[in-house]
Amino acid sequence: MLLTVAVVGAPHGLRGEVRLDVRTDEPARRLAVGSSLETEPADAGPLTVDRTRTTPDGAAFVVFAEARDRTSAEALRGVRLVVETDELDAAEDGEDADGWYPHELVGLRAVHADGRDLGEVIDLEHLPAQDVLVVTEPDGTEVRVPFVSDLVPDVDEAARTITLDPPRGLFAGDPAEWDDDLEDA
Repeated sequence: MLLTVAVVGAPHGLRGEVRLDVRTDEPARRLAVGSSLETEPADAGPLTVDRTRTTPDGAAFVVFAEARDRTSAEALRGVRLVVETDELDAAEDGEDADGWYPHELVGLRAVHADGRDLGEVIDLEHLPAQDVLVVTEPDGTEVRVPFVSDLVPDVDEAARTITLDPPRGLFAGDPAEWDDDLEDA
C-alpha cells in the first residue's frame, strides 16, 4: 500500500526550494537528504531529497535534485511523495491501535449502532482539532462525523464495517425530530 509522506506546495525563491505539507510522523527519517521518493502521479518522480530545512514555526522546505529552479519546482506543486509500506512499516511510523490511516477506512460500510446502513466511508480527514470521517449516504450526500469514541464506537476491519452512533439528524435517514416521549412533556 502507498502512504503519503508529504504533498509538494508552492515554490520558495528561485533555486527550486518548495514548501511541503508533511503527512508523516517521522519527517527526519522519510525526508532525509539522499532519500529517493516515489510520486503520485508516478511520472513526476522519483524525486531525490537534496536539501531540507525547517523554519522556527515548523514549516518544512526541501530542494529536490531533479528540480533546481523555480520553473521545475512550480511543476511539482500538488505532487504527493509516497512510500510503499506494509503493516509492520506502518506501525513503525507511529500508528498505534487507536490510529488509522485513510486507506484502512475507505470503503468500509458505515452502520448505525442500531444496525441501519448509513453508507460508505470515502475519506478520513486529519483536521487540527480531531480526525473526521467522510461518509457517503446511499443518495450521494456526504456527511462528516467526528472520529471520536462516543460517535465511532467500533471499527471491524474483518467485517469491513465501522459502527457509528451519530447525533440525531446528522444523517438523512435519521431526522432531527423530538422523541415521542419528549413531545408529550
